[in-house]
Amino acid sequence: MKKSLVALAALAVAGVASAQSSVTLFGVVDASISGYSSTSRDLNGATFLNPFYVNKGSVKASRRELANGAYNSSRLGFRGTEDLGGGLAASFWLEAPITNDDGQTGVSTFARRSTVSLSGGFGELRLGRDYTATFWNDTVFDPFGTNGVGTNLIFTANAGFNAFNGTAATPVVGVPSVTGSNYVRTSNSIGYFLPPNLGGFYGQLQYAFSEKTKYSPGLATPDVANNSRQGRYVGGRFGYANGPLDVAIAYGSSTIGDQYYVGTTNKVNTLNLGASYDFGPVKLFGEVSRAKNKLDYETEPFLGGRPDIDLTGYLLGVTVPVGAGLIRASYSAVKYDNNQQEVLFQPRIADPKANKLAIGYVHNLSKRTALYATIARVSNKNGAALTVGGPSFVTSGGFTPKTSTGYDFGIRHAF
Repeated sequence: MKKSLVALAALAVAGVASAQSSVTLFGVVDASISGYSSTSRDLNGATFLNPFYVNKGSVKASRRELANGAYNSSRLGFRGTEDLGGGLAASFWLEAPITNDDGQTGVSTFARRSTVSLSGGFGELRLGRDYTATFWNDTVFDPFGTNGVGTNLIFTANAGFNAFNGTAATPVVGVPSVTGSNYVRTSNSIGYFLPPNLGGFYGQLQYAFSEKTKYSPGLATPDVANNSRQGRYVGGRFGYANGPLDVAIAYGSSTIGDQYYVGTTNKVNTLNLGASYDFGPVKLFGEVSRAKNKLDYETEPFLGGRPDIDLTGYLLGVTVPVGAGLIRASYSAVKYDNNQQEVLFQPRIADPKANKLAIGYVHNLSKRTALYATIARVSNKNGAALTVGGPSFVTSGGFTPKTSTGYDFGIRHAF
């Protein structure tokens, strides 16, 4: 009986494989020795009202670890294409994150990408979980590809900015947290991609369902947060790539929180523009980004609502080929505009901001294997709390986040 079941399973697999034009197993295994250090300082001092105050100096939180994905994110995937004839093709892509440093995360979920597509002369229609249109510019035009301690601050800040769920007073301004957000990827999406034969022009449109239940009458709606509209995403990206030039603009609107009975909806609208130009000896990168965290009210609140919060950022980067290696460097900066309301006899609090400098080197041992090293430093001002990764800042006891430094030394193998 067992032999019969095995034979039937083998025939089923063979039937699936024969129906495909190609099926590919692929992946990346990336491991690094990484270190992180976050320093907070006591900015208070003796005053007229408290002349005996003693400054407590600074406090540092640090950690070393065996990490993964500091050059390329570790993953395991399967993709395949079937030629349907007449220029049509059907394809699938299943890609799972893996944590090869501890082996705890494997192919139990295909959270990186899980899509099925139909493509032809009209372009490609893609269904499932995929990168958002607005994330592409952050990673394509970053010399470090939004991996490791060198990741640009536009990514770091936006990841926290989009994690705001409508229940806190302000968006998250610390370490990236994309749980429950549509910043990097979105589920339940329908994407359309332009065909590749448009003289260098490319683009996509994307819509993701919130998949929330609607009730009639509305009073039957359960009184819990984020059960009516959260999860919806609408976006698009259009660009031009020809020779050494690549430039693209993207816009997206993500609904990241709602309170049905309060009558509020929280959205993040993001607009970014990125470009790169390969001169040969050097390749230059750049990006500008603006995001608005909007809290919309169905009825105007009695005492006024929370003002919209803006996040602006920019990135300048460069890569320099050196024999079998590649030097990478970038400078990025972000600023939060809390749009504070003027209050009589009360000074305006300075808006949080931060900047980051990163430099690294990649040495290619082959087309698939590389050694790499990266160092980076973030400087925070006015309450911003962005880090290169690792431990969060110590803020209890009157300490204010200041600097975060880190390094990665690792090896990446792709297959």
